[in-house]
Amino acid sequence: MSTFDYDLFVIGGGSGGVRAARVAAGEAGAKVALAEEDRYGGTCVIRGCVPKKLMVFASGYGGMVEEATHYGWDMLNRGFDWQTFSGHLNNELDRLEGVYRKLLAGSGVTTYDARARLKDPHTVELSTGETFTAKHILVATGGRPVRPDMPNAHLGIVSDDIFHLENLPKSILIIGGGYIACEFACILAGLGVDVTQYYRGAQILRGFDDEARGLIAESMRELGVDLHTGTNIVEMDCYREGDDDGMDAPVEATQYAMPVKDAPQEGPLKVKSTNGHIKVFDQVLFATGRRPNSDDMGLEEIGVTLGRGGAIEVDEYSQTKVPSVYAIGDVTDRVNLTPVAIREGMAFVETVFNGNPTKVDHDLIPSAVFTQPELGTVGLTEEQARDQEPIEVYCASFRPMQSAFADKPGRVLMKLIVSQETRKVLGCHIVAPGAGEMIQLAGIAVKMGATKEDFDRTVAVHPTMSEEIVTMRKPMRTA
Repeated sequence: MSTFDYDLFVIGGGSGGVRAARVAAGEAGAKVALAEEDRYGGTCVIRGCVPKKLMVFASGYGGMVEEATHYGWDMLNRGFDWQTFSGHLNNELDRLEGVYRKLLAGSGVTTYDARARLKDPHTVELSTGETFTAKHILVATGGRPVRPDMPNAHLGIVSDDIFHLENLPKSILIIGGGYIACEFACILAGLGVDVTQYYRGAQILRGFDDEARGLIAESMRELGVDLHTGTNIVEMDCYREGDDDGMDAPVEATQYAMPVKDAPQEGPLKVKSTNGHIKVFDQVLFATGRRPNSDDMGLEEIGVTLGRGGAIEVDEYSQTKVPSVYAIGDVTDRVNLTPVAIREGMAFVETVFNGNPTKVDHDLIPSAVFTQPELGTVGLTEEQARDQEPIEVYCASFRPMQSAFADKPGRVLMKLIVSQETRKVLGCHIVAPGAGEMIQLAGIAVKMGATKEDFDRTVAVHPTMSEEIVTMRKPMRTA
């Protein structure tokens, strides 16, 4: 008979932790508890993938109405109502959180709405004062957005705050060039916000294919985003009426409904940038990175090693240096994607409770950036591949039929990176509406090791954008 209160205690109610708890309890028959200090569903469901994708959908309808006129439709566009949308959004998030709670209860998992920390390798202490012992402890606490280390950074918001805005700002400055910054720049521009974006690097979306991210930057500017690369924020403070010294243009007193007085965090902000410009924005969003949630959990005290930025160091089976303690998901800072955290949770249960040591394959993971248009990617970029071996690059960039008919400027990109020696497709990169849907299917072929000739043998679906993936016969270049 076990001397522990639980076979498994999971800390964190996000997608990875919930999946591990459910499978361990419902399928492996383990006695499982889970503690979550905030809302069930974690970053993805509550403050990330799901609400953000719903905002992507919302932001696209304005352009659809305009485009529809070219197709003969006479449609009325009365503008976007944030209160209507946010009300529906909050209801949906409440519903999804309820689903997560029901799934845990249905699997026999005991849940605690409390913060948890490790007291020793087998003991968890809750903020309620309760302590429980467990044979195995799984840390799945995710990550959080961070503000830069600069004066008045608290005046700005981070990605978590977007979903709680009472009103949309008229203007916003977004700091950062990663996928979160670029996605919200497109979303907010699509909702009618005047968006400016500063990124200190030479090009946005560092780490993605150069040609693809160049097209995304061009498309964002066409969407109306005032994108400045090689630019960063120097100073930020609250703006007070009449404080127009050095500004690009004076601010009219009627521009803001509530001038800043005793609550500067609720009013416009005056920002100076490295390019010398001084401007006023309703809001500033910092999308400058994330950090694992490993602080004040007692991890290092019991021997768990924390790496760069507080990431929990684990082996290929998600086990820490303390044998009874495992960690999965963003808190390990391996591949910070929800489906990866879920896979890691499943592999953990298979390893620990089913006696089948299972590693998670972190190679060739498809992913998408939900800009407008979207970027779908799997495998190596052109730059990574050419540093590895001789390659051929097949690509096509064109205006898709739907946009061309409506006389819209947007272009799409279909790109394959092919090994000259093995003929395998090393990478696939798509910039297009619906690229996230396309790359999921292309990812299967790339993961299976398909060659360029395998793609060529596949008959095209016509007329589609994606048919270019199987009709490109001659390489654009070799490297």
